[in-house]
Amino acid sequence: MTATVQPSPSSALDRFFDLRGRGTNVGREVRGGVVTFVTMAYIVVLNPIILAGATDKYGHHLSLGQLQASTALAAAVMTVIMGLVGNLPLAIAAGLGLNGVVAFTLAPTMSWPDAMGLVVLEGIVICLLVVTGLRRAIFGAIPLPLKRAISVGIGLFIAFIGLVDAGFVGVAKGTPVTLGTGGTLQGWPVFTFALGLLLTVVLLVRRVPGALIISILATTVLAVILHAAGVTKGWGLITPTLPHHVAQAPDLGLVGHVSLLGGFHHAGIITAVVFIFTLVLSDFFDAMGTITGVGAEAGLLDSNGQLPRLGRVLFVDGLAAVAGGAASCSSNTAFVESTSGVGEGARTGIANLVTGGLFVLALFFTPLYSVIPQQAATPALVAVGFLLMTQVKDIDWTDTDIAIPAFLTIVLMPFTYSITNGIGAGFISYVVLKASRGKWREPGILLWVIAALFVAYFLLDPIEQLLGVK
Repeated sequence: MTATVQPSPSSALDRFFDLRGRGTNVGREVRGGVVTFVTMAYIVVLNPIILAGATDKYGHHLSLGQLQASTALAAAVMTVIMGLVGNLPLAIAAGLGLNGVVAFTLAPTMSWPDAMGLVVLEGIVICLLVVTGLRRAIFGAIPLPLKRAISVGIGLFIAFIGLVDAGFVGVAKGTPVTLGTGGTLQGWPVFTFALGLLLTVVLLVRRVPGALIISILATTVLAVILHAAGVTKGWGLITPTLPHHVAQAPDLGLVGHVSLLGGFHHAGIITAVVFIFTLVLSDFFDAMGTITGVGAEAGLLDSNGQLPRLGRVLFVDGLAAVAGGAASCSSNTAFVESTSGVGEGARTGIANLVTGGLFVLALFFTPLYSVIPQQAATPALVAVGFLLMTQVKDIDWTDTDIAIPAFLTIVLMPFTYSITNGIGAGFISYVVLKASRGKWREPGILLWVIAALFVAYFLLDPIEQLLGVK
């Protein structure tokens, strides 16, 4: 067994990152940072595909190449800041699920700059919640089973997006959705997706590090071969052709292209407020679970289950949402894939400096991402959906007071193509069921206020008619 060389106690690096106190060294941190990047690099592919695949109220698309650059930039900057400020091996990037809210809930009611402006405001709200202590209060007010149901519903929603974008699920006459096109799977691109999905789940089951990115790369190679052999139709947004250049200067044209108050004008004040609240809700629930999970995996929690510098970490997470909106790449948040780096020995923010540095390099290789078709990337969405779905086992389905709200939360997200609708239905049904059993005090004032806000959201059209707005 090779002896580990510990840094000198007087080392500035040791003092800043507490390497000796956390039982680690620079070598472990570098290795952990590289592994974390490998396991989450898929986000530079998936996030642009999700956002570029949607249109705003005016039918405008975001540029795929610009999205790739802004996604990598925001991840690089915020991951480094988390390492320096929070001193945690906790990488940050555009959140899956959150980008679905932006693409399929916000954008259809306003312009892209308006939608990204609401993301910036969401991040500001999260920062204020951290500063005032309300973030912990709101988090504590919502029953744990409902939090789990939100994650499960987001998982199903993400998986559904992946199946639709790959062409495995489509629209047919007589039924809302069907298998492929007209009830059958047609074309080699769909076969490529199916093969990629099988490869992804095999790699996950065998616990292969970087399973998602390995599957994306392998399936992309197959797609390139098929396209070169004459399969030119059915690929969708991206055709798998080799680029003329491997590297190029990043196009950061989307950075700063936001409108902070435009969403209130185009979607209405009530709708915009509910949208911001939904983003806040989705963001900090996911982040709180991820942050706690990574801290526990790294053995950094104290006897009370608290993480060191938690206030700073939560504030940086809110700042990441601001950065994601400002970069027009959707809200950024803590990534659970950081646990892979922790598994390789990462314990401090040095790992984040490595991960962030690799994201900087990724900025200059966007032509390579443009080779990857939806059919190669979307199996990862289905896989992430499965991972989020596993939390369903922790919901008590024998307690109808919570089981029915959890059920409505889960099914309405994919069935209405909206995370907002699922969360709203869950909260409203929960407080109503409690009140019907004489337990109206049990949900607490905060949850009643939240439920009332969602009632206004669902009744927005008749309210506007009543007020003479329409």
